[in-house]
This record gives sequence, structure tokens and C-alpha cells, in this order.
Amino acid sequence: MKQASFLCFCLGIVCLLSGTWVQAEDPYRYFTWEVTYGTVSPLNKPQRGILINKQFPGPPIDAVTNDNILVNVINKLDVPFLITWNGIKQRRTSWQDGVLGTQCPIPPNSNWTYKFQVKDQIGTYNYFPSIGMQRVAGGYGAFNVDQRSVISKPYPEPFEEFTLLVSDWYNTDFKILEKNLDKGTPLPLPDGLLINGLPSGRAVFTGVKDKLYKFRISNVGVAVAINFRIQGHTMTLIEVEGAHTLQEVYESLDVHVGQSVTVLVRLHSPLTKDYFIVASSRFTKPILTTTAILKYAGSTTRATKPLPVGPTYHLHWSMKQARTMRLNLTANAARPNPQGSFHYGTIKVMRTIVLTNTAAKINGKLRYAINSISYVDPPTPLKLADWYNVHGVFKLNSVPDKPTNTAPVLAPGVLAFQLHDFVEIILQNSEYTVQSYHMDGSSFYIAGYGNGPWTPAMRRRYNVADTLPRHTVQVYPVSWTAILVSLDNKGMWNLRSAIWSRRYLGQQLYMRVWNDEKSLFTEADPPPNVLFCGLAKKA
Repeated sequence: MKQASFLCFCLGIVCLLSGTWVQAEDPYRYFTWEVTYGTVSPLNKPQRGILINKQFPGPPIDAVTNDNILVNVINKLDVPFLITWNGIKQRRTSWQDGVLGTQCPIPPNSNWTYKFQVKDQIGTYNYFPSIGMQRVAGGYGAFNVDQRSVISKPYPEPFEEFTLLVSDWYNTDFKILEKNLDKGTPLPLPDGLLINGLPSGRAVFTGVKDKLYKFRISNVGVAVAINFRIQGHTMTLIEVEGAHTLQEVYESLDVHVGQSVTVLVRLHSPLTKDYFIVASSRFTKPILTTTAILKYAGSTTRATKPLPVGPTYHLHWSMKQARTMRLNLTANAARPNPQGSFHYGTIKVMRTIVLTNTAAKINGKLRYAINSISYVDPPTPLKLADWYNVHGVFKLNSVPDKPTNTAPVLAPGVLAFQLHDFVEIILQNSEYTVQSYHMDGSSFYIAGYGNGPWTPAMRRRYNVADTLPRHTVQVYPVSWTAILVSLDNKGMWNLRSAIWSRRYLGQQLYMRVWNDEKSLFTEADPPPNVLFCGLAKKA
């Protein structure tokens, strides 16, 4: 009798635990997106835009850490289409990264479903079309990942949050821009700037006096860095591309192409009126400016005068600032990672790579190259060729570790790494324009910046204590930026210029992160709906 009672007790515990495990499965969020053309007039000139569910910009994705995301994309365009998820690391699933190096495009009048997890991530991100110059016509949107409810926030709870997608805009159809680039004509200065797809003064954000608000700000443009500020208000920086920061106060912030920041703003003004939110281009002549309105609830007085470009703050590193101001931050994501908690400066660098961008003529036309390799997409995606052993598509380490004096050539450039390599990458800018680089699959630590050519002696200037991890970084004219990255995400990952015309004309490469062990713990198998193209054929 006692044995039977004990058996029943054990079975009850098993059933209870089983039920708990089922309930504890991370939630699924389902989206169906129909991608079409539609007429848009953001700068009062009707033209063809790319819409998602008839929206410009596209619908936001609001998720929570570890959510599973399923997006059924129905392509109603007359061209192939892909969406990439800017800043989402795609742990183990480079198949879902949405670039031509990892998957075949979605053909016209067909659909494909992305399925991935926002594993161990929080923060402000975005998505956009990755093929050609499609993203200048729209198709972009916000992708926000909040912390789980059981995790406390390392900053005061905001009353509400606002998302601002700042973009540049061309009054020229994206296909015409592609044809001009194909002829070797550089992309001109944009015709203007937009906030959430709207022209100057049209976007309105309404708040209550004395309340605290979270502003998620992303530069989803293709060409220009922006300076962002709010008239009569300061901003407390709390997060940069998924990493919590030392909570310092700014009057304005530079946000380069592809970057995102999150700030807290308290509506503290004694005057109940409207205030300008201002975004203006950096390093351009002329300066492009657009505004939105921060409206105090109940105000009837309009904003009067936009702010000029104010003091500029670059998010380089914070070691000097941290000597005078340190905040005791708690963890937010699944793995604790407040600024300065990961001791990246103590890890041995296994390989140093110096990548130099250049502009050159190849076959008489303008191209951009990295270490003399101007990237071209082969008909067979690199990831499919690698997985299915399709030979002749690319060569490992076709991009040399250091710049060469050889003439640039067209090729699918790939760097090969072992899983868990800790690598130093020097982004050397040989040109007189600001560069912006994005890395898929990983965040990196920005160790240093400097003028002129980089040398090993520059390491003495590195911040090896508490710099920010992020996925996109700027490189100033005729200067260098040094990043340190732990390549712990197996797959094929795009390292690219975030300035989209440069990527289109070859300033990109792929990083193959690999080991010989086949395990679902390090990389997922191809999804059941994997698309095949080029030399990759379904078995």
C-alpha cells in the first residue's frame, strides 16, 4: 500500500513537471506580411514604394527575450525579395538571416516563412529588404525586443515608449538608382530625411507633463549619419543595439547608418507646449534636416524654432567618463551583460585582420572593395554551397588578412574562422568619407579609434575595460576603428558596409564560422522549407 502511494506521488510529480515544462516553452509570435508596390509621397512627390501589408514603413515587431518569431512573407513584387533582421543575431540559424549569401531569394508571386528565436536578446532593432537597392523604396520597420517580465529593468520604468525610424529618402525609383550604380555613377546626396516615413513636422508624439518616456531611435537610411536631439530636453542613454550602457545624459547624439540607440526623456518643461524633435545629416553639404513634434498633452502652442546642430557626442568608449560616473546596473537579458561586466580585454587574440576599403574602377565602372576583393553574389548562396558540398562557388580566405597592392577583382569574398575564435579586426578607411560597418551574427567590442593608418602600437590606446558591444560601427575619414569579437555563433555571416550603395557595389564579405562537429547545439539543420537555387539542388 505504501509502495503504491509512493508510486502515485512520483507519477504526480512527473505530471506536474511535464505540465510545467510545456507551459515554460518560449512563446511564438506569428506574422503574415504581403509585400507589394504602392504609391507613396513622403517628400510630396508621388513615386513607387515598397509596402508591407499596405503600410509604409512596415508593421513593427514587438517581442520579448527568447520569443520565437514566424513571419510568412508573401512576395507580390515583380522581383525576388528577402528581408534581413538588422541586429538579430540568429543564434544557430544563419539560414534565416535574409541575405543572398545565406538563402535563395523569395521569387515573385510566392511566399516563404522565416522562423527564428530572439535568443538572449533585448533592445532596439529593425528590418529591411536586403536585395539590390530595394530598401530605398521602403519595406523597412521596427523590431523591438523587451525584457522578460521576471527580469527587473536597470533603469526607471517609463510611462510609455516611442519608436522613431529616421531614414534618408530619394525622389528616384530604386530600379533607376540600381541602373545608375551599375553604370558606375555614385549615389548622390539624398533628397531629404524622414521620421517614420513622414516629412518634416508630420510625425507627432504626445506625452504627459512630468512623465518619463522611452525613445527607441534607429537610423534606417542608406547614406547619411544623423544628429538627433529634442528641443528643450536632455536624453539619458540606456541602451545601444542590445547592450545596456552607463546612464549618462546627452543634449544630442550621432546615430550612424545602421545604428540604434534608446534613451529616456522626462517631459519636465514648465511650459505646456510643442517641442521639435530634430534629425539632421552629419558630414554633408548641404545639411539635411527633418523634424517631428513632441507634444505635451493639452498644449495649444506650436513649436517655434528648430534646434541647430548641437554639441555632438559619439559613442566611442566610456572609460574616461566612467572614472567620474559609475552606475550599478543589473542584468536584463537572459545572460547578465551590463556595460563593463564582460572582461573581453583579458582574452587572447587569436588572429588580427586589417580590412581596408577602397574605391576603384573594374571593367571601367565604379566598384568598392575590401582588401582588393569587390564582392559579387554567386547564383548559389554561400551557405547552401557550404552545407551541401557544392564545389566551385567560393574559396575560403579569398579575402586576405591584410590589404594588398593588387588591382581589385570581382569575387565572392569569404574569411574562414573556427568556432569560438577571438579576433581583432581593424577597419581601415582609406577614403575621405565616413564609413559604417555592420556584422551579422555577433556583437563586437569597439576597442579604439584613430587617425591615419593603424599600427600595432595603437593597441596602447585601446579601451579594454568597458567599451560598448554593438553590431554597427562608424569609421571616420582616413582613420581606423578596431573591434574585438568572439565568434561563438556558427554559420555564414555578412560583414558589410551599412552605406547601401557601397555594399551594392562590392564593399562586403562573408565570415564562415565553423567547426567539424555536427551538433544541433551549435547549428540548426537547414529548415524544412529551405529554398534551392543555382547549383544547390533538393536531394
